[in-house]
Amino acid sequence: MRRAGKVALIVGCILAAINHGDNMWNLRMDLAAWLKCALTFCVPYCVSTYSSVMAVRDQKQQLETEIQ
Repeated sequence: MRRAGKVALIVGCILAAINHGDNMWNLRMDLAAWLKCALTFCVPYCVSTYSSVMAVRDQKQQLETEIQ
């Protein structure tokens, strides 16, 4: 979870700047824009978490196959 949080923070900031940077700079962010911006951080968090879980799962299955 810590690693996914770091990834979400870095990638989320980059995506938020790309998608909402002009509105942030010009102070034109409304509540809906801020909510969308917050959701921008959820995507890299979910992707990173899913990738880590799948890697651990695959490694566990590989070890079980080698033992048998």
